[in-house]
Amino acid sequence: MLESTVAAIRPLDEPAMAAARELQGRLTKPAGSLGALEPLSVRLAGLAGACPPPLPEPAAVAIFAGDHGVHAQGVTPWPQEVTAQMIGNFLAGGAVVNAFARQAGASVTVVDVGVATPLPVDATDPAGPRLVAATVRPGTRDMTVTAALTRDEARAAVETGIRIARELVDAGAGILLTGDMGIGNTTPAAALVAAFTGADPAEVTGRGTGVDDGTYARKVGVVRAALDRHAPDPADPLGVLAAVGGLEHAALAGLVLGAAARRVPVLLDGVIAVSAALAAAAFAPDAVGAMVAGHRSAEPGATAALRHLGLDPLIDLGLRLGEGTGALLALPVVTGAVRVLHEVATFDSAGVAEK
Repeated sequence: MLESTVAAIRPLDEPAMAAARELQGRLTKPAGSLGALEPLSVRLAGLAGACPPPLPEPAAVAIFAGDHGVHAQGVTPWPQEVTAQMIGNFLAGGAVVNAFARQAGASVTVVDVGVATPLPVDATDPAGPRLVAATVRPGTRDMTVTAALTRDEARAAVETGIRIARELVDAGAGILLTGDMGIGNTTPAAALVAAFTGADPAEVTGRGTGVDDGTYARKVGVVRAALDRHAPDPADPLGVLAAVGGLEHAALAGLVLGAAARRVPVLLDGVIAVSAALAAAAFAPDAVGAMVAGHRSAEPGATAALRHLGLDPLIDLGLRLGEGTGALLALPVVTGAVRVLHEVATFDSAGVAEK
């Protein structure tokens, strides 16, 4: 599945992008007056191979959840059980992601790819988010001691993400949004960013849920130790994910690849998503054409990853929650960029004189 998905990913369609640029130039507004929305609409036309591209709706959020063996190194004060507890909150509709999804009219799918503790499925609201059981293993191994995953486990997680992307697109989704949940997951995210970008761990490791100075220093040391132990090769993305990644990171990489193969945009959330996007781009460089950076996370690794991918975030609000919240807040911006091409009159059709 992974190889066939990567093989299906193609470059953006140049004629469609040229048509979108030409149309932008004829709309009743000064050229360039919509700033970043104009190149975004052009890129989405190239992804769809049509001008105008389809409106990016309905939207579907996929929250991938897993636990992390590196939690044992004291990289966060939060107990690992919170991962499962928060999934119960998602399923009951009580998290921030649920509030933002209701506002945006987006569906929410929660995918358990590796939660270590039993899930409180009794909290599920039948009318609310869907839970998909797709456990590869109950949490990763401690990456400072051994590889977090075997290559087969990393592949299984990536292919879970591809399968979820296919299912959501087949169900009618016009845009996919990344979500994540996993106590301790900013530590493997920092390791992934450092591995793929070559940045020093101290430059890309953040404070996650807001750890104190001592915990932060320990976290940087943990990321450095894991990278020194495994020396992951960025040309081998599956190997990088296996060595220092998380199950949710690998699944998110698969979601991006699955979306790109189906020519559907994927709206990236924070540092977990963009660290996974680095892996997706290493598998298939043309997958970047399907990526839209929803926001700039407060985590420093997110900025380094976005710079490496060549993506500019649509909003910058200092968010660091995850779950898909920043992507959901950026969704109206993406929809607006495309709606302009559908609904705004041209100078000729409106009888408006050009300069």
